[in-house]
Amino acid sequence: MFYRRAAAFFSVATLLSQTQVLSAPLPPVVAVKSSPAPVPASAEKLSVAHQQYGQLPVSFEPNVGQAPAAVRFLARTGGYRVALLPTEALFAFQSATPGLTKDKGKIQPSRLRPKTNTKTALVQMQLLGANSQAQLAGIDALPGKVNYLKGNDPSQWHTDVATYARVESKGVYPGVDLIYHSEHGQLEYDFVVAPKADPSRIRLRFSGAQRVFIDKQGGLVVNSEAGQIRQLPPVINEYGSGSKRQLQGRYVQLDAQTVGFAVQGRRQDRTLIIDPVLSYSTYLGGDSDEYGYAVAVDGGGNAYVTGQTASTNFPSISGSLQTQSSGGIDTYVAKLNAAGTALVYSTYLGGGNADYGRSIAVDNAGNAYVTGFTNSTNFPTTPGALQTQSISGGFYFDAFVAKLNAAGAALVYSTYLGGRYDEFNYDVAVDDAGNAYVTGYTSSDNFPTTPGALQAQSAGSYDTYVAKLNASGTALVYSTYLGGENGDYGKSLVVDSAGNAYVTGYTDAIDFPTTPDAPQTQLSGDLDVFVSKLNASGTALVYSTYLGGGNTDYGNGIAVDSAGNAYATGYTYSSNFPTTPGARQTKLGGTTDVFVSKLNAAGTALVYSTYLGGSGTDYGSTIVLDGAGNAFVIGETYSTNFPLVNPIYFSPDTANDNIFVSKLNPTGSALAFSTLLKGGGNDVGYGLTVDGAGNAYATGFTASADFPATPGAPQGTRKGNLDAFITKINPSTPLVNSFSPASGSVGTAITLTGTGFSKTSYVYFANGKKAPFTIVSDTQLVVTVPTGATTAKIDVYVPFGKAQSPTAFTVTP
Repeated sequence: MFYRRAAAFFSVATLLSQTQVLSAPLPPVVAVKSSPAPVPASAEKLSVAHQQYGQLPVSFEPNVGQAPAAVRFLARTGGYRVALLPTEALFAFQSATPGLTKDKGKIQPSRLRPKTNTKTALVQMQLLGANSQAQLAGIDALPGKVNYLKGNDPSQWHTDVATYARVESKGVYPGVDLIYHSEHGQLEYDFVVAPKADPSRIRLRFSGAQRVFIDKQGGLVVNSEAGQIRQLPPVINEYGSGSKRQLQGRYVQLDAQTVGFAVQGRRQDRTLIIDPVLSYSTYLGGDSDEYGYAVAVDGGGNAYVTGQTASTNFPSISGSLQTQSSGGIDTYVAKLNAAGTALVYSTYLGGGNADYGRSIAVDNAGNAYVTGFTNSTNFPTTPGALQTQSISGGFYFDAFVAKLNAAGAALVYSTYLGGRYDEFNYDVAVDDAGNAYVTGYTSSDNFPTTPGALQAQSAGSYDTYVAKLNASGTALVYSTYLGGENGDYGKSLVVDSAGNAYVTGYTDAIDFPTTPDAPQTQLSGDLDVFVSKLNASGTALVYSTYLGGGNTDYGNGIAVDSAGNAYATGYTYSSNFPTTPGARQTKLGGTTDVFVSKLNAAGTALVYSTYLGGSGTDYGSTIVLDGAGNAFVIGETYSTNFPLVNPIYFSPDTANDNIFVSKLNPTGSALAFSTLLKGGGNDVGYGLTVDGAGNAYATGFTASADFPATPGAPQGTRKGNLDAFITKINPSTPLVNSFSPASGSVGTAITLTGTGFSKTSYVYFANGKKAPFTIVSDTQLVVTVPTGATTAKIDVYVPFGKAQSPTAFTVTP
């Protein structure tokens, strides 16, 4: 299990789109190209898994001041950083041994958090005897841009940095060009050798390596402190006169650290392209641990992600290449296109110390609102913002609220929000007018509040706060404490169309403010969930209630539907947590269970309330709604029998945490679907959102080397100790109304009628025999009776769902 407050992050440095290696026609050439890098087999049933953004291909950005002057271009992948110079490439690798350590405390319940043992290595690939005057140039500009918003001095920011699919160096040797590019998410470098030019002049020296050798399979192996790097044996193709011919070729060891190439059977009137691929037999991180904490989606299906990273800016090269960071931990903001194939923008956001991104929202214009907390005294702020300096002076944490423009290239505003002690901001929402609403908790007795606010003074050691900023970020529309005499911890909020704010979290205060007709007006256990609704002016409670049983209960997420009903989730240790008749699960199943509770619009009664869990420990993180009132919940489970309905994965990894995504019907009486998302390691689901079409977008972080990706996704291995994931799920399930004929022998074509067939992944007879099929339309599917089939119902699988025929098909001899 992971410690919930350990930050999550998604890679922020690569902006890419899939491109061809060589986009223009070539003269007659001989191409030397390595074999594809081997990857572990994907987990079973990936064909029905989910649409995952996965790992994006590598892009290249010119050095405009974000790296030392000698560097011409930079590239970053999940496993290493690259600096390109005229006659050398510098690779910074990092490996980490995953581990977990226990963390305890009241503010955060006892959880296991990641423990990282990290090694970093620099490998310098020098082109011996190369032309030092060779010029590097970016080729094939990509739509994505990179922004570095570091510190509070805008003159030091680097914005709108271009990205390229390839970098080319002409004449690096006589008649030899060098091209760096990406293939399937891996860095490749091609040597293009012109007719009559000599490929034996190419000599690669690997400095900083412990050992360089050619293995029995002909691959080039470079051992470093951070692990083993392997370049697969070269595959050589000769192009010319519209044809291609494969040649024999190999690496040649010239000395302990230097290799070259040997090619057999080459025609001198044709050109060689030598194309090694970097692959690894060790886990390699990006810069450090990366996490994803929150995700939002706009009307066009673009996904916006935020979290935190320990990744660094590219380091100096005075003697060695090291992983460094301007602030140890930085917030990031990334926007992915609707297809999940490229980043539209990606930016760091932080100062000189630690900056933790926790939540993101997006308005109708595509502006992104990001919040979290920081102890950087130079966190980037904008002139005229509400609070441009840290009142705590960096000795404590301050909340921050930042609004990025639609291009991700500039801050519309950015402000601190805090008093003399700690503020931890956990959620942000935005209304149609562009006002931002935030919540979290504070230990400051001078947190900024507004005249007439609900609660102007602090009441306990930690109080929840709710604040509304105007659209320009220059002033508070309202700001209020919310709490009693002990600790009150705001974790999530949402805003309805009338501007009312709904907040949830947890409290151990016996005098937390409640309203007379609330379902629960007294504290029941050590900690209880609270659900509070503030009016649009922030001056009064519409309702406020405890929600809990006799033990400990934590509220983590809240949502609201168009009728004003509020939905809350989190997790509970209480065997008497309030449930309702007919609910999906009315008894505690394990040590902790997720809860899902729906309050009526008046806040006077529970519409439904249910446990959700198995016999182990289960934790709910985020809840969102679709237009039909179905509640989607994400979290993590350590139960071997977590309730599953039409799942992707039928059984959990019993030694580790697994992510769950569950969809509860509008009455709370049944699961529409419920599945695990998992690999072989610990996996944590944290952020979730749903678009207008009912697609769910999930984020979190994983220590699994085999976290699932759909077929064709360029992700074979984990690239860091902890990596973020972004997953897009289409939860729609098909429906089989009828089929014809009712019986037949092996080879008979059966026509199924119904709905949702257009995304059929496979078809099985219920006795386990897989059947060939043809998609005629979304409402018609033709299935062929397979060999070995017996009389049984027919199961139709789509990504994230399954339908079964209402009756059995009779198989005749």
